[in-house]
Amino acid sequence: MRRILVTGGAGFIGSNFVRFLLREREGIRVTVLDKLTYAGNLENLRGVRGRRGFRFVHGDICNARLLDGILPKIDIIYNFAAETHVDRSILEAGTFVRTDVLGTYTLLQHALKHGVPRFVQISTDEVYGSIARGSFRERDPIEPNSPYSASKSGADLLVRAFHRTYELPAVITRSSNNYGPYQHPEKFIPLFITNAIEGRHLPIYGDGRNVRDWIYVEDNCRAIELVGRKGKTGEAYNIGAGEERRNIDIARRILELTGADERLLLFVSDRPGHDWRYSLDAAKVGALGWKRRVGFDDGLERTVRWYEANERWWRPIKDGQFKRYYARLNRARITEASGRKEKR
Repeated sequence: MRRILVTGGAGFIGSNFVRFLLREREGIRVTVLDKLTYAGNLENLRGVRGRRGFRFVHGDICNARLLDGILPKIDIIYNFAAETHVDRSILEAGTFVRTDVLGTYTLLQHALKHGVPRFVQISTDEVYGSIARGSFRERDPIEPNSPYSASKSGADLLVRAFHRTYELPAVITRSSNNYGPYQHPEKFIPLFITNAIEGRHLPIYGDGRNVRDWIYVEDNCRAIELVGRKGKTGEAYNIGAGEERRNIDIARRILELTGADERLLLFVSDRPGHDWRYSLDAAKVGALGWKRRVGFDDGLERTVRWYEANERWWRPIKDGQFKRYYARLNRARITEASGRKEKR
């Protein structure tokens, strides 16, 4: 029986990964360790809590004593625990360094101490920076441009160092932009879907032509689990669906799918250090036998319908701490952009 630890398992990708494991893999025990910050939500695990083979532990990956009590019984760690939002990292960089760098270091240290047989670090395409043409490969240099991507880069380098120095059996996954059910509404797609449903502005950074490669979260979960089982120790694996879209085109499609007025689109001042384009070469994970199953058009419609059907999940999030954060982030941008719009 495989005993699996999923850190950050009450977050967006982590909770989808837990559901995937319990649905698709037999004879496993899954422990979720989550600090339950604003992005960790026990509602994300509704339906799996209380199931045989599942355990939830409320705690911090920086807590060495807690890790000492969990890790002796673990066969594989999937480390999803991280602060992940670029805009928040610009406002609160220190929080990202603590969780993404120090937290990963603490987890690595104790995985080594307790002889955990496999460590899977969940990273991001943003560690590579921006690319004008072509696609990043795993051996391309790391050139992060935001506090978020810098903290994730630091974690990746620590994982590499623990493998090379101490022979910790570790692998790294770097996925492109995820979307799908249970994603916190601070992120681009769920923010625009829920704003459209509410009749609120959809704030587009700059001219909206920034390009991202999008992957449906369940496709990413399948790839991560595959790398955990078959990936070569010490290697990194890009996970991308080859579904590149401009932000403005996604925004307009969301308006179509929700039936919202296109006048809700609002162009605002650009994010500092905003990367122009992300693109990944996913041939390496493809060689393990993975390919994406959900195309972007289908996945986006599924996602819109999920948020339409699950207002009970996202409305309390948007009415709480998020409302203050969103006002702090966007008040000046939206006021300035609205003023420009009215003068036309």
